[in-house]
Amino acid sequence: MQTIEKTEPKLLDLKNRLAEINDIEAAASLLYWDQATYMPPGGAVARGRQLATLQQISHTKFTEAALGDLIEDLSLLELSLPYHSEEASLIRIARRKYKQAVRIPASFMAEFSRHRTDAYEAWTRARPENNFALVRPYLEKTLDLSRQLANFSPDYEHIADPLIDFADYGMKASFLRSLFAQLRDELVPIVEAITSQPAPDDSCLTQFYPEAEQLNFTLKVIDQLGYDFKRGRQDQTHHPFMINFSTGDVRITTRVYQEDLSQALFSSIHEMGHALYEQGINPEFEGTPLSGGTSAGVHESQSRLWENLVGRSLGFWQFFYPQLQAFFPPQLGNVSVDTFYRAINKVKRSLIRTDADEITYNLHVMIRFDLELQMLDGSLAVRDLPEAWRERYRSDFGIIPETDTDGVLQDVHWYSGQIGGMFQCYTLGNLMSAQFFAAALAERGEILAKIKQGEFLTLHNWLKDKIYQHGSKYTAAELIHNVTGAPLHIEPFIRYIRHKYGQLYSL
Repeated sequence: MQTIEKTEPKLLDLKNRLAEINDIEAAASLLYWDQATYMPPGGAVARGRQLATLQQISHTKFTEAALGDLIEDLSLLELSLPYHSEEASLIRIARRKYKQAVRIPASFMAEFSRHRTDAYEAWTRARPENNFALVRPYLEKTLDLSRQLANFSPDYEHIADPLIDFADYGMKASFLRSLFAQLRDELVPIVEAITSQPAPDDSCLTQFYPEAEQLNFTLKVIDQLGYDFKRGRQDQTHHPFMINFSTGDVRITTRVYQEDLSQALFSSIHEMGHALYEQGINPEFEGTPLSGGTSAGVHESQSRLWENLVGRSLGFWQFFYPQLQAFFPPQLGNVSVDTFYRAINKVKRSLIRTDADEITYNLHVMIRFDLELQMLDGSLAVRDLPEAWRERYRSDFGIIPETDTDGVLQDVHWYSGQIGGMFQCYTLGNLMSAQFFAAALAERGEILAKIKQGEFLTLHNWLKDKIYQHGSKYTAAELIHNVTGAPLHIEPFIRYIRHKYGQLYSL
């Protein structure tokens, strides 16, 4: 039987190889962050080339036969170690990612990377101009490349399955369709019951709120929630995101609308939730595939947990609202905390996913998920996408976007990544967030009282212990069962929605 002592040189070799690849990927991430924040438009062509070069180098190194042989040489060691050990987990996850990557040519990865940069730059012009025609050729190529990427996998039930697997390992389109159908059946009657009532007044959110003051308040909030500014920073961008270069450098972005207080505030808390996850990972995992969130859905569960279950709770605002009023006395001085709480939790049929309430948000996601499955299987052409988008909003929400800016151009995902395997994580994250939060409250019943007092360390430490520190050691399914004692299911989210909105709307 192999021992760690006998195989230590091979383990060290594996870690060194993976660390070198991680450094290249971190450099590429830094270039992407710069592109999305400060890079002048004139740098787009060169930036696309630079990112493609780094992508090709990284992928080539990760798919070298020598790395595959090294991973296989360590298989006996893996079998001799506890499943939960760092060494066994590293070998297991490295093997899984190697098998995924080795099927894909490095030249293809470089081409796709270069195209994503071009498509993103086209989208940044097309969206404000309401010009889908400008970006349509890029999207058609993205669809073609996404299909090619899926077809590098040998077997699948639906062409989206390999793409979903990259982000949410173990998930399939058939499972997600069934899960989403169950959720939709529960949510639609709730939406109808709420929207049939007079809507609460949310005009307090749409006054003039100066940009600088908004940013200063968001920095104050995320600092108190636990974001470590010695290992991070916040900047502005077109579409907010979190990005990490190491556990010591985890950055977030936001965007500010001076006529909408909620945009910067909740996008900052959302991205901070992603960042807390990355900042909380065991630093010994640095430079390996274990350092990072285990899946897109689990990652999203942390951003949605902090944004919604914490950041939109009454207890949260009973603590923070007096401070917000002090920042904006003319706008909020005569607005009660109850009015504000109802405003930030207003349920309405809307066009914009990122502005949607906790209930209708999932319906937005399901529309996108369905449309990308149709594009991938060939039943929907890109040229027909804007009209298909409008029809789904007419049928599902009873409203139609007047422009493509508020329709098919609103989300960056298809224009900076691939088509397929991306949007499902948002609803998965909502479901997981409620399941994780329920488990936290069951173990630490004082959490809600602590939030009301402005103390967030109790919850933060629980999440770090149960979720963050483990990085990618466990699959999403394993992690959910480890933390909650049950597989992923919709009941905790539905209970949360019925309780909270039942009180808000007297259902």
